[in-house]
Amino acid sequence: MSTHKLLIANRGEIAVRIIQACKDLDIPSIAVYAEEDIHSLHCQYADEAWSLKGITAQDTYLNIDAILKVAQQSGATMIHPGYGFLSERAEFAQAVLDAGLIWIGPSPKSIQLLGDKIEARKIAQAVGAPLVKGTSEPLQNAQQAYNFASEHGLPIAIKAAFGGGGRGLKVARDLNDVEALYDSAVREAVTAFGRGECFVEQYLDRPRHIEAQIIADQQGHVVVVGTRDCSLQRRNQKLVEESPAPFISKKILQQIIDSATAICKKANYVGAGTVEYLLSQDGMLSFLEVNTRLQVEHPITEQTSNVDLVAEQISIALGKPLSIQSMPEPQGHAIEFRINAEDPARGFIPAFGELTEFSAPSGLGVRLDTGVTQGSVVSSHFDSLLAKLIITAPTRQLAIQRAKRALNQFKIEGVATVLPFHQAILNEPDFIDAFKVHTRWIEQDFTADYAPYPRSQQRSRTTMQYVDLEIDGKLHQVGLPLAFLGVLGQQVQLPETASNQPLSSGAVLAPMNGVITQWRVQTGDLVEKNQIIGLMEAMKMEVPILAHQTGVLTIDQACQVNIQADDIVAHIND
Repeated sequence: MSTHKLLIANRGEIAVRIIQACKDLDIPSIAVYAEEDIHSLHCQYADEAWSLKGITAQDTYLNIDAILKVAQQSGATMIHPGYGFLSERAEFAQAVLDAGLIWIGPSPKSIQLLGDKIEARKIAQAVGAPLVKGTSEPLQNAQQAYNFASEHGLPIAIKAAFGGGGRGLKVARDLNDVEALYDSAVREAVTAFGRGECFVEQYLDRPRHIEAQIIADQQGHVVVVGTRDCSLQRRNQKLVEESPAPFISKKILQQIIDSATAICKKANYVGAGTVEYLLSQDGMLSFLEVNTRLQVEHPITEQTSNVDLVAEQISIALGKPLSIQSMPEPQGHAIEFRINAEDPARGFIPAFGELTEFSAPSGLGVRLDTGVTQGSVVSSHFDSLLAKLIITAPTRQLAIQRAKRALNQFKIEGVATVLPFHQAILNEPDFIDAFKVHTRWIEQDFTADYAPYPRSQQRSRTTMQYVDLEIDGKLHQVGLPLAFLGVLGQQVQLPETASNQPLSSGAVLAPMNGVITQWRVQTGDLVEKNQIIGLMEAMKMEVPILAHQTGVLTIDQACQVNIQADDIVAHIND
């Protein structure tokens, strides 16, 4: 067994994926968990599981001090951040190194350099990568965005300089919308990334989203492992990805390989990373950004390259050279379907609750990366990704057929999921034949008639209480389930919820679980039907609260935080 112990600073399916790699490499794994994750698969599969003693992401998976404390207590020698959370935070990488631990990822300097999208643009420019026009410095105000649009034309993209995953990204197609969209982008950027700086660039309308998976070792070797197409998105977040990227010319492919390699070499990049591009309808390629971490969609590249990217990350962190020296010839075709707890009938609004059924498909060419099982509770505190269905076949056509079979076998009950969307997409000529899909295709061109899924009334609640116990003369803090304490006769006060409120025709219902971040009107104001009266935020996504009728508004001041979907947040009297 290895002398190393690897702590995974993450949760869900990516934590399970990293644990599997540890098992393959005979490296003991250490899971950390928020209280609601105590029964999760990553805690069950890891060799050790340590509580971060909190409920929210801020208190747990984003808590650098708490994670490093567990690393020290558990004897960890390495930390893998997964994706999301702290994976692209240079200060976390530096704190891990300062603690004398091995960081599985690029250097803090590379993360900072490439995580700043303005600096990344400058690197891309320096190596001659294809690039649309954009600002070279952060915007100071909305007027600068307006001036850029006036000079270079619409549409423009207003983007968080330190963002990713579609958060803090707004597309302006009308000059009158620029100011409001700039303000919204800044708000989202502050909420999601702690920094509000934004820049602006020309927006390629109806583009494809293409990316190159790279790995680089400490000896200076950089290899593109494969390409992916990730054009099927909603709210600028990916739903379906495939590898290799289909229907691109040899010229475009070579541009991607050459520029991705040059950018990473220029940034002295080490580890796994992804260089992303947009490809316009007329064949114009433009550098988008570098993700300095493992991507959600990495399995499709693993399937078509026969390279274990997580094992490669660990090997690189230990100072070993790459296992490959050049881009492998793609073996067949792979498609990944993200299985999110979202209701496509309600505009892909996140759904939460208990999975009363989770029956996964199997068979030739089927891989499932999952962080849940039947009985798992989908929390409102974290991302809606439940699992990833990865289909592999010798050809794209056969992969699509296998995907139809697998998606029809997949049964999930208890919460809404995107399974109906995936099933519908596999009958769309724009996707399976002509490949006319683009990053806005779902919103602009795709129509499907889904039956709305009944919303779960499952409530999140604290599951643990910590007590001090003396064991063999030493004081230990022990976490005990609230239900257990109740059995012992201890009075347990559970948090109040706003469920089961009587409904009236004037009740304004929350569109999703989350927090109200802004009211745009006040009690006593006259509001119009379909007017945006407030904003909610959950999982770093901003969603408007709409007036369902015209009348005088009364805001429910008692209902502001930890709101569940369909809770009453206000009333409108006609």
